[in-house]
Amino acid sequence: MSEPFSVRITVRGYETDTQGHLNQSVYLNYAEHARWSLLQAAGISQARLISTGVGPVALETTIRYKRELLAGDEVDVTCAFSWGGGKTFRIEQIFRKTDGTVAAELTAVGGLLDLKERRMVANPQDHFKELATDPSLFGL
Repeated sequence: MSEPFSVRITVRGYETDTQGHLNQSVYLNYAEHARWSLLQAAGISQARLISTGVGPVALETTIRYKRELLAGDEVDVTCAFSWGGGKTFRIEQIFRKTDGTVAAELTAVGGLLDLKERRMVANPQDHFKELATDPSLFGL
């Protein structure tokens, strides 16, 4: 199995809390950045996805904090989709420092919303596979 898609991010000072740690809400921003970067790498821009009448929705997110991230730290944020059938999919993301230390693990459940009907679409992997120039990045 190949390595999951990953982006490197440098923690900026203004993203930290009073203890000097990366603020908890910023982990969500980093995760979202990695997801959209994966879509872009697979050939799916945000505008293209929305133009097909669907948009991604987050249904559940769990973050497990393992080690602190401080201003100036570089962190690789992975992104791997898994498909189970039905209307939802899972996204597993690992925040790993450059020395290999896992700083956090994020698990999300998402889906695609039909923007006209305002209902989740069945088999979202089919939409990603159809739109992507490189569906292998989604494990498809």
